[in-house]
Amino acid sequence: MLNLISILIGLVALTVGIIGLFPFIGIINWLALPIAALGAGIGVLSDSNGGRNLNIFVLILAAVRLSIGGGIL
Repeated sequence: MLNLISILIGLVALTVGIIGLFPFIGIINWLALPIAALGAGIGVLSDSNGGRNLNIFVLILAAVRLSIGGGIL
C-alpha cells in the first residue's frame, strides 16, 4: 500500500518536474523537490522499491535541471 502511495506521489512530482523542464519555468522544480522527497521517504517504508526509485529519479531530474539553470531559470 505504501508503495502505491509513493508511486502516486512520484507521478505528481514527475508531472511538476516535466513542466519545470521548459525554459523560464525551471523555478517550479523547487516545488518538485520536496514532493519527490516525501514520496521517497514513503517509498523507503514500503516493501517494494518501485516508488522509491521513481522518486529518486525525479529528485535527480529536478536537481540537475536546477543546477543547469542556476536555481532560477
